Amino acid sequence: MTKAAAGRPPRLHVDGAILGYKRALRTQNTHVSLIKIKGCDSKEDADFYLGKKVAYITKSQDGTFNVNWGKVCRRHGSNGVVRCRFRRNLPPQSIGNRVRIMLYPSNI
Repeated sequence: MTKAAAGRPPRLHVDGAILGYKRALRTQNTHVSLIKIKGCDSKEDADFYLGKKVAYITKSQDGTFNVNWGKVCRRHGSNGVVRCRFRRNLPPQSIGNRVRIMLYPSNI
């Protein structure tokens, strides 16, 4: 470990990307968002993140940061994508943007 890494606090989040909403052929459910977690590539990896908190951070015009909190509710498929429910539904402009998946609450 380098000296710079030794003085840094531990990282408490993993980055993720918003893929879109849960959907069928003709309908979409905007209250459930699909998130691809960086470094999560299997069902077993996705199971670790169940129940973890998710933060979608935006910056307003006056310089303050707004955070929309959500939670990982279940996995989606077998490639490490998870379904998340947010307190306020994510706007369509957020598709393709980044979120932070917090590594708490811990269940290990």
